Amino acid sequence: MNAEAVDPASPGPATSGHVAPTGARRKARPRLDLRRLGRAALLGPASRDRLPDAIGHVVDAHRAHHPDAGLEPLRQAYLLAESSHRGQMRKSGEPYITHPLAVTLILAELGAETTTLTASLLHDTVEDTEVTLDQVREQFGEEVSYLVDGVTKLEKVDYGAAAEPETFRKMLVATGNDVRVMSIKLADRLHNMRTLGVMRPEKQERIAKVTRDVLIPLAERLGVQALKTELEDLVFAILHPEENERTRELILRNASRADDPLAEVADEVREVLREADIPAEVRIRPRHFVSVHRVSRKRGRLRGADFGRLLVLVNEDADCYGVLGELHTCLTPVVSEFKDFIAVPKFNLYQSLHTAVARDDGQVVEVLIRTHQMHKVAEAGVVALGNPYAAPVEEQSASDGERVDPTRPGWLSRLLEWQRGAPDPDTFWSTLREDLAQDREITVFRPDGGTIGLPDGATCVDAAYAQYGEDAHACIGARVNGRLATLSTTLKDGDTVQLLMGQDPASEPSRQWLEHAHTPAARIAIQRWLTAHPERSDPPAARSEEARRAPRPAEEPAAQAPGTVPGPSTGAQVLADRPGATVRLAGCCTPVPPDAVTGFAVRGGAVTVHRVECAAVARMKNAGRAEVGVHWGEGAECRVTLVAESFVRPHLLADLTEAMALEGAEIVSATVEPPTQQQVRHTYTVQLPDAAHLPALMRAMRNVAGVYDVSRAKPQTQGA
Repeated sequence: MNAEAVDPASPGPATSGHVAPTGARRKARPRLDLRRLGRAALLGPASRDRLPDAIGHVVDAHRAHHPDAGLEPLRQAYLLAESSHRGQMRKSGEPYITHPLAVTLILAELGAETTTLTASLLHDTVEDTEVTLDQVREQFGEEVSYLVDGVTKLEKVDYGAAAEPETFRKMLVATGNDVRVMSIKLADRLHNMRTLGVMRPEKQERIAKVTRDVLIPLAERLGVQALKTELEDLVFAILHPEENERTRELILRNASRADDPLAEVADEVREVLREADIPAEVRIRPRHFVSVHRVSRKRGRLRGADFGRLLVLVNEDADCYGVLGELHTCLTPVVSEFKDFIAVPKFNLYQSLHTAVARDDGQVVEVLIRTHQMHKVAEAGVVALGNPYAAPVEEQSASDGERVDPTRPGWLSRLLEWQRGAPDPDTFWSTLREDLAQDREITVFRPDGGTIGLPDGATCVDAAYAQYGEDAHACIGARVNGRLATLSTTLKDGDTVQLLMGQDPASEPSRQWLEHAHTPAARIAIQRWLTAHPERSDPPAARSEEARRAPRPAEEPAAQAPGTVPGPSTGAQVLADRPGATVRLAGCCTPVPPDAVTGFAVRGGAVTVHRVECAAVARMKNAGRAEVGVHWGEGAECRVTLVAESFVRPHLLADLTEAMALEGAEIVSATVEPPTQQQVRHTYTVQLPDAAHLPALMRAMRNVAGVYDVSRAKPQTQGA
């Protein structure tokens, strides 16, 4: 029962820290003074054709977003809630009905649809009154009943430290099937935080900490920025009263300035867009308390432009980029501040272009550019996206890794998977808390053009489990931006990641992967596998040793030291533009037809042939050595050095050399380096009867299970 909060006008730490910036952030209606509503207003006219006066504000806010919405469910829900809560009072002395009214008004202003508002009015009836869930279902239908039941379960959650893991897990089960349950819970918490001042300081602090650690991150992930920012300010006022007061003084001091750089730049932007004939609305968005505090800690002394940002609202996506082009052309852009969250939306549905322009006095003004619809979603997140039971307007691509249902974003879907897969509540809770603590997400790209959202600091292990789920147990490596990378490689925003999946059924995760996993999905999946396979949780050392003991093929001479190359080849015919000169292929880069080649004269009148990209070529040119023209003749026999990279597995070397023999390759020499991190590198110099067979040979080697790459040996830096 939420009867502990007091009237919004009551003094207290929660209300004292929340001043002008939040109110200026959006054009909100004056907050309804529910304490002054009399009995007649709460109940309203007796006529069934009239709406009670008390929900007039809710109706106005609802119709602003949904002009054609039916109001009868709201009228019925209010009358049932008012009659069932009649006689119950809040600690401040208000009728209890003022609480569900206020919660519903918050959601109506965010654009919630009628079903959510109906459930919001009834959200405390089943828990705190004689009304049963069956009664709610009979009068309002299954949907409203489901939402009320979900919120009722959330109300029973004990946020105490001892109860956190299991109760929070139950809370997410209740929430995850319909995100509107959490929307109502967040609005409920916001109203209680607004009216927290009557409570004992220690209880205020406990509630504020839970709000900070759990509910604010959830609001962030659901994209409900309007709730998140106000909750942040209210928590800040309770937990950091001195810093809150200093921030208030900074804001008030800036408000008294004679000049306003944000207003001046806003006028410039309006003029630029007017001349470009781009219809746009330009607003000044003051920063809220916590945002000002963060900026002051980052930049030190604040200037006028630091207290807010400009928001440019347009009608179409294309206009966003048109605005960006005009601003970067007519004003001085700060290129390092540009981010495109339209092409690559954030994990919480947020879309916008971010940029910044510099004034002549050195002040930098941040600018947000978005459509009106993007702005609605940026403020209200999933609350603004409607009814999850309604048929989608258009199907999402199946390759984006997210649900078709837009009101249940991918993060929440993944959350349900984590809680189902976690071996125990403590594991789930610890991994979830780590995830909620992440305040920045990166986006990496798959080779097929899809994207994967990951927390900052994520590795290839995290990407594997984000893309493949538990099938990622078979991941054997990755390529990052086209280059081979270990699974422990930390990814950066914008990287392209190709995950290499093993064909060997024996592929399995290593306990070391836990050290490199940062996401709950990865950590829970790995831990679950290790728990189910305790005898195989650490790959046996024998696997690594096998590569060292691998038998050489019969035709292989003594292996050379790692990194060395064999002597020059004389098999392929190459001709030099110097009659009578002896021609030989350089051992540093082992050119073969049809490589582009060049030659240099060496002592004794011979000509050494190099691949044109060989490092030795540039060095000899810089030394003033004259090039000699060379070209391939008709003879096709060649010798080439290949590097095969693979993962350790039994019989790998035998399978690899057999595949090479079947392609007609004669192995001249071979080197197998000691394995590292279950990976092994092989270097083979082979003689081919025809250079045209080289692509087929490399394909055959790549097709051997466990081999993930085969390439020509890179040119060495030795001299000619």
